[in-house]
Formats: sequence, structure tokens, C-alpha cells
Amino acid sequence: MTPTDRPNRSWAALLVLVAAVSTWCACAVLRAAPAAPYVVHAQRHGVVTSSAPATQVGLTILQRGGNAVDAAVATAFALAVTWPEAGNIGGGGFMMVHAPGREPAMIDYREVAPEASTSDMFALDESVHTAKAAGVPGTVRGLALAHEKFGSLPWRDLVMPAVKLAEEGFIVSAALAGSVNEMLGLSPGFEELERVYGKPGGEPWRAGDRMVLPDLAKTLRAIADQGSDAFYTGPIAGLITAEMERGGGLITREDLAAYRAIARAPVHIRFRDHDIYAPAPPSSGGAALAMILHTLEHFELREPGRYSPDTLHLMAEAMRRAFADRARYLGDSDFVIVPDFLTSRDYGRMIALHIDPHRATPSESLTPDVVIVEGPPGGESTTHFSVIDARGMAVSNTYTIEQSWGSRVVVRGAGFLLNNEMGDFNWEKGHTDRAWRIGTAPNLIQPRKRMLSSMTPVIVTRDGKPVLITGSPGGRTIINTVACVILNGLEFEMNAVEAVAAPRMHHQWLPDRIQLEAWDDQAGMRAAMAELEVRGHTLRKPVASQGCANTIAIDPASGRITLIADRRIDGEGGAAGE
Repeated sequence: MTPTDRPNRSWAALLVLVAAVSTWCACAVLRAAPAAPYVVHAQRHGVVTSSAPATQVGLTILQRGGNAVDAAVATAFALAVTWPEAGNIGGGGFMMVHAPGREPAMIDYREVAPEASTSDMFALDESVHTAKAAGVPGTVRGLALAHEKFGSLPWRDLVMPAVKLAEEGFIVSAALAGSVNEMLGLSPGFEELERVYGKPGGEPWRAGDRMVLPDLAKTLRAIADQGSDAFYTGPIAGLITAEMERGGGLITREDLAAYRAIARAPVHIRFRDHDIYAPAPPSSGGAALAMILHTLEHFELREPGRYSPDTLHLMAEAMRRAFADRARYLGDSDFVIVPDFLTSRDYGRMIALHIDPHRATPSESLTPDVVIVEGPPGGESTTHFSVIDARGMAVSNTYTIEQSWGSRVVVRGAGFLLNNEMGDFNWEKGHTDRAWRIGTAPNLIQPRKRMLSSMTPVIVTRDGKPVLITGSPGGRTIINTVACVILNGLEFEMNAVEAVAAPRMHHQWLPDRIQLEAWDDQAGMRAAMAELEVRGHTLRKPVASQGCANTIAIDPASGRITLIADRRIDGEGGAAGE
């Protein structure tokens, strides 16, 4: 197989949306081993999140006449109540907005390093479960900026549903009960976490219990009444800085007051007659996705098939190179120069010409300028939601507090978790290992700098109208999860539900190995893995799940909307529309 200039094809199959999950054509795709997506069809608008109560909040805002950004703001605040392991007001993220008649926009509300940060502050490999690991939160300013630029309903109306959830309580799902119980068991000594999230009486949480969060309700009410200033210069700022003083953190009142969310131009990718809008730095998602897609467009992939060794090999090689360049070049573009060529189609063609179609390229050979040492593995947690309104405005939002439950530090009296995003910086200059740690210069710690992210919320359009809204949690796997969903639809012509359900893969340069999701067709999977090993790839044991791509697909001809809650992680994701 060699690079080719095969003409672009339309994503025809995306427009043939299935009527129900039970009608999937099993011969079209190797069905994924994880839980099947939860699918809802709609005609006007809809919301997809990892939490059913938060999904309902977003839908209610749409029913009241709010637009997609209004619904996204309300949903994000609701997730801070109902999905505390990742939903947040103590973290940050990226929002992509596609509004009819306006240029696609990106709201960058990534956390920043406190002014007192130093490049070697974690030189002794300190724990990230401390106040010191928290970056200055961006979520509240980011949601306020999105509302300022695109919102239509009053701010207070968008925050009060979350206040009500926290004040009156909400029904705990099995997924949330398991998450809270596990985290409390892992966090002895985090007294405020135990006080706020422990079940009264000390018993384990169970599905069907009601969780009430009165401190968080007060915090959210202050934000509803006073706007984002309540968080950054008002009473909440005082509670945050007091927590920093108690726990040895670095965030000051000056850091909070100085924080700004930023509207940036997104990365624009043209692929198979579609326009893809993805986040620019400090997210690495847009640039890496561009490199992967611009490389693979020069190969014939459909004929050998999505899960053929030829296709898996080429996808792994494109991913490997994108992640190598991610380490070499990408960081906060306000602090480092990010080369423009990374997102160009010419660069993708050059990469394609250097891929051996029959043999794996050792990862370390791609970066002779980077010294590689040994090191331990790591992991992250995030959440993604998608929104579409009746006017055609689309929102794709991914936000995080880094690891599941962030730093585990709950701000005393405020009821919310702080992030541990300082762990997303490169901690030690020159220390890049074969596991996960990177020590290249662009993402080293500097005061007021935004740490590099893998979050990749995307909006795909055709002829100016959104046809796909997607994104995922999963640390560095996020980029490749999104790439898989997009390739499944645009390249392999799966319908939208199949594109989300299909088994995924991941290669991130280092460690130099392919990660595959388990397939139901075990014999076919074993044969493909054996052939990949013959070609020189190292494969890790297949994983049960990769990512959670809460997705919306829109048929531009009929306007029919398919809302797909990817239940790989929680098994209880929510989709709702009408």
C-alpha cells in the first residue's frame, strides 16, 4: 500500500442514521466489547453528557428558548454538582462554538501556573494530590466569556439549576456511587473531601441515594448572583487562598484576579469534503489531529478494511509521528512559537512519504534530539459533552480537573474540588522516559503559563452546517479516540452510532506500543495483532475501554439529530433531545 491522491468522498453513511441500536448491521463493523452507546433521536435540539441529571438541565434550557451556549453553560455548572470526579468549577478546559453566520470560535479556559511557580518545583517528584498541584482554575471565567460572546438568556438563569441540584440534592447513580466510594477509600486524611462527599452516617453510597451539597450550593449561588467575579475577586477567592495557605499551595488572590479566559481561532482541518474545527494550543488536540488526518488522507484505507493489519499499521504510524511532534513543538502559544507547518496538508504528505507500509518505525528513531530514560506510567480523567440547538448552533466542550477527583483537595467552606493540572506540565527539563513523562522545553513550567492539554473537542461541518460534534476524556488517548470516531465516519463510511461504538486504538510515541480496545471477534483480533507484531510493533494487552465520546450527529438533509451517549466509562451517560 502506498500514498495515493484518492478523491474525497462525502460522509454519506453519517447521514443514514440508524433507528435504534438493535438494528446495527453486525457485518459493517467489529462490535466493541464495552457497553453499547445509549442513543436518542431528535429533530430540534439535544444534549449528551456523562450524567443524566446534567443532561436534563441542558435540555431544559433549550426548551426555555436558550441557545446551545446557554445550555452548555448550564450543563457545565450542573456537571460540577452531579459528576464531581471531572465536572468542575475548580479546573479548566476548552469550548468549541459553531454559530450560524459567525466564524467558528474556541474559548480557551485552561488553567494557568501561579505566579510563584518555578520550573523545578516538582523536582523531588512530589505528590499531585496536594494544594501545590493546583493551577489557577479557569472554568468559571471561561463559561462567563462564552456567555458574554454567544449567550442569550440571563446568566443567573443558567447557574441556578446547578444551585438547585446541590441545595435540594439529586439521585446518585451506580456509577457515581462507585466513584465516590472508591475515592473516599483511597483518600484517608483528606478531611474536607470526606466531610463533603462522605455519606451521612458513614455508610457507603448506593444507587438511589440522594446527595446534597450545601457548601457547593452556596458557592454556586454566589456565582449566580455576582457573576464570575465572585470566584476570582470576591468571597470564593478568599476561601481558595485560605485553602492554599493551609495546604502549602501557590495560588494567591492576585493570581485569581489576573486570570483571563481567551477567545482563540480554532485549528481548521479540511478532510474528505468536511471542515473540522479543533482546539489550538495550549491544547495539542487540534495540531495532532491535523497531522494524523493529513497523513492518512494519502493512503487507501477503506479497501483493506478498518481492522486489517494494513490499516492498523498505518494509523499507528500516523499517531506515533503526531505525538512525537507534540512533544517536540507544542506548548502554550503565548510562551512558545508553535510552527505553522504542523497543521498543513503538505506536512501530512511529507509524513506519509516517510512511512514504511510494511514495517514499524521505532519511536526513538523519530526524535534523535530527545534523550530517553526509564520512568513510571501515569493516568488522567476528564469529561466531554456536546450540544446542538434548533438554530444550528453547536457546542463541543471538554473540561477537566486532571486526574479523577483532581487534587482531592476540597476548598473548605466552598464545597468544590481543586484541579491538579500542574501535573500536565513537563516537570523536569530533559527527562523524557519510555513510559509517559516528557521533558521537552515547550511545556516546562513557567509562571502564568497554560499547561499543554490533550483535550480535543471538535465540530465537523459540511457546507457550513454542523454534522458531527464529539470529544472525549482519557488523557493522551483523547486525541486518538477523536481521530478514530472521525475516521470511522469520514473514511470508513460507518453511520454515526457505529462510528462511536467501534473499537478504538492508541499510539502515543512513548511508550512505543499499540493499545487496542477488545473486539468481540477475538479470532480476528488475534490474527491482526500477530501480523502487527511481525511488522515490528509492540502491543499491550487489549483494554476494556478507551475514552467516552459523547457525540451528536446531524443529517443536514432532514435535520434529524442522533444523540449518542458513549457508555464505555460510566455505563450511565445521558442523552436527551426533542
